[in-house]
Amino acid sequence: MYSKKYLEKRDKQMGDAIYTESQPQADEVRLNKYIAHAGVASRRGADELIKEGRVKVNGEVVTEMGYKVKLKDDVEFDGKSLSLERKYYLLLNKPKDFITTVSDERDRKTVMDLVRSAYTQMKTIKRPRLYPVGRLDRNTTGVLLITNDGELAQKLTHPSSEVRKVYHVMLDKKLMKEDFDKIAEGGVVLEDGIAEVDIIAYPNPKNKAEIGLEIHTGKNRFVRRIFESLGYEIEKLDRVSFAGLTKKDLPRGRWRFLQEEEVRLLKHFQK
Repeated sequence: MYSKKYLEKRDKQMGDAIYTESQPQADEVRLNKYIAHAGVASRRGADELIKEGRVKVNGEVVTEMGYKVKLKDDVEFDGKSLSLERKYYLLLNKPKDFITTVSDERDRKTVMDLVRSAYTQMKTIKRPRLYPVGRLDRNTTGVLLITNDGELAQKLTHPSSEVRKVYHVMLDKKLMKEDFDKIAEGGVVLEDGIAEVDIIAYPNPKNKAEIGLEIHTGKNRFVRRIFESLGYEIEKLDRVSFAGLTKKDLPRGRWRFLQEEEVRLLKHFQK
């Protein structure tokens, strides 16, 4: 159990306060502000670029000072489209009973409900569209990356990337040695092929119902299907690592922004 003082401190550090909607965004912004938020120059520098005729809005050169653009407008600088959408990366320690999706037609709780407070800390004109990378089923807990970086998300979920994932598994009974060996040696065959497992171990030699598993596949319900095919039922399934990210010091149901070094490592991920 965490003390009230500790949780209040964590709330302050991670921005996990009760979420309140920010003020509605303006439909229009000054062009120099748009350029500045896109990271091209300061507002004063943007004014100079506009004067020089280097900025286009919807294909037309704009040199008027104080000109306002709509957020949906196409703004170009030196022929290159600008975007206001800054990239954000959140790490969530997912609890049970939350669906890994942006929305649910049955109005069930989703992981996005847990990270809504992140929006209050994002200094951006345009509210980013965050979404989870990959999926954890409703009863699986643990590490989940949430971002608006579509390029990175696609890279991490593509089969060719072979992203490493580590799971902590609790079974309804002891895993027999012959079944342990069968999994380790690639002897389990599922409906979609051989179940390839990189590492399997007993983290606690005194409890053979507790299993550690490292895999690189992204197949649906892969870990659960392995044990179910051998007659076991998973009572708890927790992802402790994903692409090198861990939930260390992150309580269940809480989130934090990734550090710059973590983002850098993800972007230069090597299998």
